[in-house]
Amino acid sequence: MAGAASGGDVLLKRTMVLTVLAALFAAAAAAQVEAPPPATGGPRYEVYLGGAYSRLRQVPNSYSGLVGGKAALGRDFGKYFQLFGAVDYYRLGVGHSYIPEKGNPTITTFMFGPEIHAQLYGSLSGELFGELGAEHTGNEHMTPTVSFAGGFGGGLTYSLTHRWALRLGGDRVGASFSLPNNTPQLAYSTHRTWNARYTGGVVFHF
Repeated sequence: MAGAASGGDVLLKRTMVLTVLAALFAAAAAAQVEAPPPATGGPRYEVYLGGAYSRLRQVPNSYSGLVGGKAALGRDFGKYFQLFGAVDYYRLGVGHSYIPEKGNPTITTFMFGPEIHAQLYGSLSGELFGELGAEHTGNEHMTPTVSFAGGFGGGLTYSLTHRWALRLGGDRVGASFSLPNNTPQLAYSTHRTWNARYTGGVVFHF
């Protein structure tokens, strides 16, 4: 009788262990089914909005620079490469306060190009880029009205969250406009100018 009782206890214990294991496996399987699938990758696009400053070398006897803003849209291709398009607009004149008639110049640029970027340390990353496009200098009777433009630059980005970041950057853009008040014979004679530009703003990744 003792042996039969002992055998029954062993069978009962095995049954309880198998029941507990089955319950645990069932719970794990249910959790996997109900849990959302893991993310397959990070954001691929980014939008940048910020304030900006540009030198004004193509308009003599005027402000030394203009303050404005910049907006850009970029798309990542892999971990280190991006293509972007950007629009800059500058209107508020600064510097050269001693000049009595500084006019009312504006600068508008439309640029696109490639960028390479990489993480430098922790949340800090850096980027280098080239750009091509067009530049318009307004209210100064420039010739041509819109000039081919191009340049290069770089920046630093500090990530606040997975989607938000702060960025400081700068570039140097060259364009060709004729000298103001040129004679008709030289109206389309162009000279190249290079403007240094600086920006600071917010980046949103999506």
